[in-house]
Amino acid sequence: MAGEVIAVGEDVDQWKTGDRVCSNFSPGHLHGDPDETTAATSLGGQAPGVLTEYRTFPAQALVRIPDHLSFAQASTLPCAAVTAYNALYGPRPVKAGDYVLVLGTGGVSIFGLQLAVAAGATVIATSSSDEKLEVAAKLGAKFLINYRKTPDWAREVKKITNGVGVDHVIEVRLPIFHQFRELQVAYQVGGGTLPKSLNSLRMGGYIHLIGFVSKALTPIKNSVEPNLVPPIITGAANIRGIHIGSVAQFKDMNRLLEAHPEKTTPVIDKVFPFENAVDAYAHLESQTHVGKVVIEVAKD
Repeated sequence: MAGEVIAVGEDVDQWKTGDRVCSNFSPGHLHGDPDETTAATSLGGQAPGVLTEYRTFPAQALVRIPDHLSFAQASTLPCAAVTAYNALYGPRPVKAGDYVLVLGTGGVSIFGLQLAVAAGATVIATSSSDEKLEVAAKLGAKFLINYRKTPDWAREVKKITNGVGVDHVIEVRLPIFHQFRELQVAYQVGGGTLPKSLNSLRMGGYIHLIGFVSKALTPIKNSVEPNLVPPIITGAANIRGIHIGSVAQFKDMNRLLEAHPEKTTPVIDKVFPFENAVDAYAHLESQTHVGKVVIEVAKD
């Protein structure tokens, strides 16, 4: 969400009419770790979303938009960008010389790529599309892997890193489990990439678990699920679930964006007008996009 302040409450002194702002994804998550209370404020999740022309927000949940970004560009920050920032700048912040593996070219993955490049890290990007990988290369990814052409991409990652493995993995292709009541059988959506991500990781590295985008539907009873406990233990792997981020992290990230504007400009695949919002969701579901899909509720 990005927009312009049109009115403020009588006790609000940090904002004024005309200010350009974003709201944090979870307005109640101001700093520190998330909890059940902050998660309950997640916009479009447990709380009403932002596909509307007017909305009220708690003053403390707002963050000023960097001057060099448009409203459309800024609208991509609260969810995808803050999530990627939280992943890479968490307990072990990314640094120059690190290897970062990003899976796919969706919103979080592209921001992860850009933030890693801004930090001086070496990025390995994967995709099923050579055209999408070309975009990743233009954004600074040094190594590209088409996982359809190279199914054993974990082996390729190890080869690139001289057998060591990567420091960080932006993991967005996790399995999803559904229980179909009428069939009384559990299904797994996609095989998930976590086993290969573990095989790509250096000892003591971090895998940041973010999203669910695998599509294939496979009955679990007919699949062989790998036991992930041994490689997690023997590889001293750090598996970290990412629940977007806090207002404090949002502000810290904006300072990074302002310091590296040429490397961190949000990548927008397509902008849809408000009246075509359904088409925007269909485009997002198609997974043909690179970066973010934006719905323009009102003109700048």
